[in-house]
Amino acid sequence: MLYLWLVAWICLGACSAQFPYDPNNCTSNEALPETRYSCKSRHDSCRTFLIYRANEHFNTISKVSELFNKNSDEVLQINNLTSSFHSQVLKEGKEVLIPVNCTCSGEYYQTSLSYKVYENTTYSDIACGVFEALLKQIILAMENLPQGNRPEAGSELHVPLTCACPGSDNFTMNNKVKYLVTYPIILGDDPYKFIDKFGITLEDFAAVNNLKTLNPLSTIYPETVVLIPLRDGPIRILDIPDSPSPPSSFLPTNPVVLTQGSPQPSNLYIAAGSVVGFLLFITLLASGLYMKRLRKSDVVRSFSSTNFPTLWTPTKTSTPWCLSPDLLVGIKYYLLSYSIEELQKATKKFSEENKIGDFIYKGSVNDLGVMIKRMSLEDTRQVIDLHSKINHINIVNLLGVCYGESNDSWCYLVFELPKNGCLRDCLSEPCNRLNWYKRTQIAFDVATCLYYLHCCSFPSYAHMNVSSRNIFITTNWRGKLADVGKALASSATLTKRNESVEIPKGLVAPEFLLDGSVSEKVDIFAFGILLLELISGRDNFDEKTMKDSFGFLLGEAGVGGCYDGLRSFIDPNLKDYSLPEALCLSFLAKDCVADDPLHRPTMDDIMKVLAKMV
Repeated sequence: MLYLWLVAWICLGACSAQFPYDPNNCTSNEALPETRYSCKSRHDSCRTFLIYRANEHFNTISKVSELFNKNSDEVLQINNLTSSFHSQVLKEGKEVLIPVNCTCSGEYYQTSLSYKVYENTTYSDIACGVFEALLKQIILAMENLPQGNRPEAGSELHVPLTCACPGSDNFTMNNKVKYLVTYPIILGDDPYKFIDKFGITLEDFAAVNNLKTLNPLSTIYPETVVLIPLRDGPIRILDIPDSPSPPSSFLPTNPVVLTQGSPQPSNLYIAAGSVVGFLLFITLLASGLYMKRLRKSDVVRSFSSTNFPTLWTPTKTSTPWCLSPDLLVGIKYYLLSYSIEELQKATKKFSEENKIGDFIYKGSVNDLGVMIKRMSLEDTRQVIDLHSKINHINIVNLLGVCYGESNDSWCYLVFELPKNGCLRDCLSEPCNRLNWYKRTQIAFDVATCLYYLHCCSFPSYAHMNVSSRNIFITTNWRGKLADVGKALASSATLTKRNESVEIPKGLVAPEFLLDGSVSEKVDIFAFGILLLELISGRDNFDEKTMKDSFGFLLGEAGVGGCYDGLRSFIDPNLKDYSLPEALCLSFLAKDCVADDPLHRPTMDDIMKVLAKMV
């Protein structure tokens, strides 16, 4: 079976190598080989379609048809609209099918038209704005070089829009693909929408765009284009309602357009209800049988009443949990697109006054506090990719992105900035408002987040930079972990990384400094330091001060001396702390920072201790 999947994977990549997906957005100044779809012969041509979305400037069928030099009656007929839509204002974002003749011009497919410039503008505004990324600005500029660097009012541009024709390759022949529709990606688009809109399969979509993966949730970026493979028959675009987050289940909830000859609605509802009921029955039956098998299995540990529910397993060597990890992986993250001007305004042009870390700035966009982090394009993609696979209430939210003008330009990621700032600043205030209850709650929040990364993510991740400066406090004094996008995939045992890993600031686990080992135990060590800071309010622990802090735990001075030592260690700003809980956390911190990583507790153990305090 594995062999068959491997063969399928190779075929899906090889059979559609003609049309690779280009992840660079419309404003990119780099003309990569995959920027345009290659063709083999000048005689290679076809009739196909483009997707265009109505906007404030082109909001009627007449205006859209004029832009593409098309007869509006033809566009109306293709989109199954009546003549009353000639001048009727379309809803902004309404997708319109544009019929085009796609030809092989030189080495690439394109459909050409002319566009008259009415005011001084830029190639980027025309390619990415007027034509909504149906071609890249670099291609438009190259085709119109005699016009100069900026197109002037009154000039007429040659516009080679992106298109493609089904060739004689095995994929399009075996799947009887008749049309390859050019589709411009916007924020919120994902392959599941294409299934609902056009009635295609995920495998066909991945194959024709050469995504080289059977994972249907491969990352696609706004202001790029993909090809939609369609077969014979009238083309219909189902309207899929936009949503700020992924649906709560994978059952289709989008409206179905009934064409002539379709069943009556009542019959359709009865049939759909029967199918859903049958599937629900099968699911419940299978779950019952599976849970019965689990109870009989000698591998599964029985938890006592003081342990956590059996939704998760305490160690990586135990039986995997009953929910498929695929349900947690690949949830697409809907990001806002910011302009560099917005970010400059928010940060006072990235002034030192607004700088809160290495290449990190605070600011306000639309009265919302944000953190803006500068990084390379490759790092930006890595962070977005990881945030699209994880989802936890105690992780600082990634809100949006600002891409650079080229691959060599800086990009900026925009994160939420919780109102009370970072934990280190809160602890450093002379009269801080972090009482004992709030501190134990913050410790529990961070532990919950780390447990999620270590035990509930697939693959598991080690944060590798846990510190009080990477924990931010919300309005209601809850903790959120930042810098999660740089987390590294880890394993249940210590793993030595072949590549270099950035060394976190502050006191670091000794095995990481020795050989660069990446594991959950490095996070456990850092969590121990965090507990010491929450108890004492102190900063900048080194190896000596850390070990000196545990002198009162050795018991040499008796019980009274132990409590006296603890009282002198506790933050003097704390007036209402629980001495037994403080002692318990001190012992927990001591175990977390053990030199031998195998002697440190797991996040599962830590959660059980902290859960009794909050």
